[in-house]
Amino acid sequence: MGLDKDYAELVRQARLGDKHSLEVLAARVRARLYAYVYRMVLSHDVAEEIVQETMLEMVRVFDKLDEPDNFWAWLRGMAFNKTRRRHTERQRGREVRLSPKSEPEDKKSREDGLANLVAQEIKAIVYAAMSELKPAHRKVLTMRCYEDMAYSEIAKMMSCSELVARMSFFRAKRALAKALSNKGLGKGFVLTALVLFGKMTAPSKAAAAQVSVTAAGTKAGAAATVLGLATSKTAIVSVALVGALAVGTAVITTGPDNKTPMGADMTEQPGLAGSLAARDFAAEQQWYYFPKGGAGPVMMRIMAAGNADEQLYCAYRQNEVGNYYYDAGSNICHIRNRRFLSPELAVTRLPTDSPQLGRFLDSVEGRQSDIEYVPDRGRALLVVCTPSANGTGSRTQILRHPHLLEEEYFRYDWPRDIKTVDERDRMHKRGWTYFRIQGQADGRQIRGTARLPFVHAAAGIYSPWLKISIENEPRCADNGAEAVVFNGRGRVIRRYCGGSFFKGLARPWMGLHTLDVLRRDAAEQRIRFETGYNRGEEKAKVTLALQQGRLVYTVDLQADVLDTVVFSANDGRQAELQFDYLQDIAGVQAEFTPPEIRRSYGENAEGPGLLWLLRLFTEN
Repeated sequence: MGLDKDYAELVRQARLGDKHSLEVLAARVRARLYAYVYRMVLSHDVAEEIVQETMLEMVRVFDKLDEPDNFWAWLRGMAFNKTRRRHTERQRGREVRLSPKSEPEDKKSREDGLANLVAQEIKAIVYAAMSELKPAHRKVLTMRCYEDMAYSEIAKMMSCSELVARMSFFRAKRALAKALSNKGLGKGFVLTALVLFGKMTAPSKAAAAQVSVTAAGTKAGAAATVLGLATSKTAIVSVALVGALAVGTAVITTGPDNKTPMGADMTEQPGLAGSLAARDFAAEQQWYYFPKGGAGPVMMRIMAAGNADEQLYCAYRQNEVGNYYYDAGSNICHIRNRRFLSPELAVTRLPTDSPQLGRFLDSVEGRQSDIEYVPDRGRALLVVCTPSANGTGSRTQILRHPHLLEEEYFRYDWPRDIKTVDERDRMHKRGWTYFRIQGQADGRQIRGTARLPFVHAAAGIYSPWLKISIENEPRCADNGAEAVVFNGRGRVIRRYCGGSFFKGLARPWMGLHTLDVLRRDAAEQRIRFETGYNRGEEKAKVTLALQQGRLVYTVDLQADVLDTVVFSANDGRQAELQFDYLQDIAGVQAEFTPPEIRRSYGENAEGPGLLWLLRLFTEN
């Protein structure tokens, strides 16, 4: 800013003993300092006192100013501290009217009649709304909107973290919007009100003409926006995390080509480099949103720090309609088939995982997860994990936000000039598909049809179902609904309901990658597993160690679907299922008729979990 350069030159001259330069400096800065203080206190008398005290202190400690270029920030800081002390005695009974100092009379404007009357009324409303704000809210609005201070500077001034500074700014805007709304002005008037107030309180007409508040400048950031919505009931718990929240907490630190995934079923071919997820950032926040509670679907989001300015940006986002990967270097947002995957292919952990599940996964993977357990107490649960600055701990915010999926910042929040590249195949763009199943078990043919939603939004319309027929299968008792297993003569031999029939299969609409779904299904039933990764084919294998033999899943990592399931019994028998997903569904509806839905809520209505697959191979 030109003013700051002028100040710096006067400071240099004054430090050389030029008293006239010091007097000129004081005269030039006084009006600007008054506007700065007045915007925070909204009292002419208080502002004058604080300015006077600040100017006296400036002269007294002038020799302590080491950097002339930082003169205004130095002086502003002194005034802020005096204002903060003065606010310990809160102002009471303020009359809502324009200050003569901030809004001089304009005789020519008064003659303009009704238009001028309306303008004056709006100014009075804006002034009244600002006067109703808490002093802390006016302070942060002043620093951000009129002083154009970065959040890092505001945080230093307020002796708080940058996230708290952002939250304070968001809450201040929200309070102003509410005050304006109560006086008949829409909440969308906030930006206009801030500009108008800045002009009203400017030290001169020239300064008023330069007042501008941009929409970009009023953004607090997505994390601060959500946390700013938290009420006094919000639980904020400190947790001890190691390093940058390592494997298993949906945090990316290294790429798959830098470390070897678990298991011996590996090759050393180059392949998935950079394609599992963004690899060149350090995670700063992890978001987990459960719209239907901890046992339901999860939407994840990872905030990262930029290499240059360390500002947070959303590197990975998943909502109810898609999966987005933002490459800050190229400014490209990639929309992809797959969900998030840890670059080391470690199992993605969720804060709602039970301690028992967490301990079992720790024992299988030979490492300890640092994610904190959050009890599931109903719907609309949002958990935000933020590492500490020194990397030795973290804070976990537990919030309730029933309408988060409707919020614009949660749905997109990308830069305006971003380029979007949609890399999804046709069935993922559609949001759901049909698939066929074929295979054999001990020489008997197995065939099936099914419907699979890929995203949470599609699951409510195109719910999952599954039909399987087994050649020469004797009839068994009916057991439930929605998933139906037939014998070769078309007779029902088993039903499963409630979605549990997809245990051991892909359930992408629940929000996790197929690879994670399969391993977590196994862990829930305390079945140990190994994970192997073939770089050349971009496929992974999950091997389950069972008493009866081995169950091996092959997963297409890029398409995020299950390819095959192979069961190898201890006695040498083998069974296999293959899955064929339809990109084009035109003309196939007759083949894919949903099973008859007959719900049963008995003791075993939800079936045996992923072991239904084992029964399919061994009992039938």
